[in-house]
Amino acid sequence: MAEFMTKNELIKKTQDKFKTYSQKDIALAVQTILDSMTGALKRNERIEIRGFGIFVMRKRKPRIGRNPKSGAAVSLGDRRVPFFKTGKDLRLKVDQKR
Repeated sequence: MAEFMTKNELIKKTQDKFKTYSQKDIALAVQTILDSMTGALKRNERIEIRGFGIFVMRKRKPRIGRNPKSGAAVSLGDRRVPFFKTGKDLRLKVDQKR
């Protein structure tokens, strides 16, 4: 199973690095950043974090899906979904080439 980092773990790691700030202050900063990003995506704005990546909204066309329990066909309307594309620096760091 893949490992992942939770928001609380991100807050804790950030607080370990910046000990002069309380955990409460760092939690507020992290939540403010996430709320700002969510708001921008709701307004269909592109978020670009240089060296990290971009977040955009993409439109999905209507399609016929399947209920996983019953296997019955379900009509899915068009919708918008968030999409993330990694930046070159992040790709290279994750691939351990930098």
